[in-house]
Amino acid sequence: MRIMEKRTCFGLIVGTRGFFNNELAVGVREKLLKILEDKGYDYVITPFEATPSGAIETRDHARMLAGLFRENASKIDGIIIVLPNFGDELGIVQTLELADLKVPVLVQACDDDLDNLSVSGRRDAFCGKLSVCNNLYQYDIPFTNTTYHTYPIDSEEFVQDLDFFASVCRVVNGLRGARIGAIGARPAAFQTVRFSEKLLQTAGITVVPVDLSEIIFGAQSLHDNDPDVQEKLAAIHEYGKIPDYIPSQNVLKQAKLSVTLDRWMDENECDASAVECWDSIQKNYGCATCLSMAMMGEQLMPSACEVDVMGAVSMYALLLASGNPPAFQDWNNNYGEDRNMCINTHCSNYPKSFINGEVEISNLDILGATLGPDSCFGAIKGQAAPGPMTFFRVSTDDPMGTIKAYVGEGEITDDPVDIQGGSAVLRVADLQGLLSLMCKHGFEHHTAVTRGHVAKVLNEALTTYLGWDLYYHNEA
Repeated sequence: MRIMEKRTCFGLIVGTRGFFNNELAVGVREKLLKILEDKGYDYVITPFEATPSGAIETRDHARMLAGLFRENASKIDGIIIVLPNFGDELGIVQTLELADLKVPVLVQACDDDLDNLSVSGRRDAFCGKLSVCNNLYQYDIPFTNTTYHTYPIDSEEFVQDLDFFASVCRVVNGLRGARIGAIGARPAAFQTVRFSEKLLQTAGITVVPVDLSEIIFGAQSLHDNDPDVQEKLAAIHEYGKIPDYIPSQNVLKQAKLSVTLDRWMDENECDASAVECWDSIQKNYGCATCLSMAMMGEQLMPSACEVDVMGAVSMYALLLASGNPPAFQDWNNNYGEDRNMCINTHCSNYPKSFINGEVEISNLDILGATLGPDSCFGAIKGQAAPGPMTFFRVSTDDPMGTIKAYVGEGEITDDPVDIQGGSAVLRVADLQGLLSLMCKHGFEHHTAVTRGHVAKVLNEALTTYLGWDLYYHNEA
C-alpha cells in the first residue's frame, strides 16, 4: 500500500547535440513537462538555464544531472530519456552511469517532419535513438522502448506509453522492496505452497513471519468496546449481508481478528500477507480468516490463503500493475466440455470489488460441516462479475535456483455456476496448453487474478528489469 499511495516521479533527460537546432530541444522540453503535469506525475530535471536549451549534452551536464538524480533518489521511480534530435549518446549514458539509480528507463525519440528536412529543421532522432540504445546495451542498462521507434512527444501514443511505463516502474520498485507477512504455518497437507525464502530475498522481497498464536492472543486480548474493534464491526456490517442466523458474538470475533491483523501489518510495514486460514484458527479462536483477508485486500493489502507466500507475491504484483484489488483462486473445475473455460473458486477471501455486487458473509461450507458452523464465520460468498482479467503466478523453482512465473489474459464470464464460496468462470484462449505447461513445470494450483489486462506490464517489468523466468501465455 505504501507505494500505491505515492505519486510516480520521473527523472528526465532531454538530449541534444550542438550542431542541431536548439529550439527543437526547447520546444520538446516544454511539451514534456506540460504532459507530465497534466497527468499528475512528478519529475526531476535541471533548471532550464542550467544548460544551453535546457538539455543534456556534455559530461559536465551529465555530472550535474546525475548529482540531482542522486539527491532525489528516494523519489525517482524511473527515468525518461527524450530525444528531440539526434542527441549526444555519451551525455545520456554517462548521466545514467553516474547516477546509478537502477530504476527502469524509457527511451523516446521524436519524428521528423517530411516537409522540413533542412539543416535547421531536421531532427535525426530516428538515427540518434539507435546510438543511445546501443550505448545502453554496452553499459548493461536495461530499458523500455516505446510503441513506435519515433513519434511526436505530444502524441496519444506517448501518453499511453507514459502510463504503461509508470505501471512498470511501480511493479519493479514495489517488488524490489516488498515485505510479505507470513502469518502462521502452512497446513501440513499442503506441500504445494512451499517456497524458498532465500530466493525471494535475492530479488529484494522480504518475508516477515509471525506465529499464529500471537495473532490469536492479540485478538483475544482486545476489549469489546475498543474503538478500533467497534469501527471494524461497523465496517463489517457495511461490507456485506450477514444472515440472521449468525450470532453477533461470532461477528465480534471476526472484528477483533481483523483489528489484530491490521495492527500487525502496520507495525511490520508489510505490503501483502499469507495467512494460516485453516484449521488452527477455527479450532483455537473460533472464526474464519477470509473476511479479514478480503477487507485487507480491498484496502490494497492483498492476502493469500494457506500461507501461500508466493501467492501473496503474485497478488501484490497484480495490484502494482493494475491498481485493482486482486483475488486468490484455485484453478478448480472444468466448465462442461468447453476446453477454454474453467471454474476458479476459493472459500473465499475475494475482495468485495472483485465480486462487484452485494456479497454474503457467512460460514465456511466445507470446514463448517466438519468443525461446526459456530467456529467458521467469515467466508465471502458470491460470483465474480464479468469483465477482462489477468492471471498471474510466481513460484520459486528451488532445484533450479530461480524464480519463475506465468502470466496471461482472458475474461471472467457471466455464465452460471452452482458452487459454494467465491466463484469465477474464466475463459482463456488455449487453456489446455496453459494447464499442460503448469503441470509440466510444477506450478501450483493457486493463482492470482485481477481485473483488466496488464500482462504486458508484468512481462516488461519481470523480464527486462527483474530477470525472472516468465511464460507469457498467448503473447500478442
